[in-house]
Amino acid sequence: MEEQKHEEHKTIKADSQDVEKNKAMAIVGYILPILFFVPLISDAKNSPFAKFHANQQLNLLLAAVVVNIVGGVIPFIGWFIILPLGMIFLIVVAIMGIINASKGEMKELPLIGGFKLIN
Repeated sequence: MEEQKHEEHKTIKADSQDVEKNKAMAIVGYILPILFFVPLISDAKNSPFAKFHANQQLNLLLAAVVVNIVGGVIPFIGWFIILPLGMIFLIVVAIMGIINASKGEMKELPLIGGFKLIN
C-alpha cells in the first residue's frame, strides 16, 4: 500500500493547455542538458510543466557532471566501467525524459529525478 502511494507521487497531472503550449520548451533541455535554463528564461517561465522538466534536466546535467568526474578520476574502473555505463544510463534517462515531455507527462526520472532544485 505504501509503495503504491509512492508510485502515484512520481507522476503529476499537467494542465493540457500548458502542455501543448510549452511542450517544445520541456523537451529542449533533454537533447542538450546544459540548456535546462531555456524554459526558465523564455515565455514558459510561468509554466509548471516547463519548470518541472527544467528541474529534471538540471538533475540530468548534474548527474552527467558527477559521472564524468568520478569516472575520470578513478583509473581503469572509472574509465572502463563507470564512464561507459554511466553515460549509457544518462542517455536512456534523457530519452525517457523526452518521451515523458512529448506525451505531456510530468514523471520523475529514475534515480535522479527526485531532487527539486528549481522552484
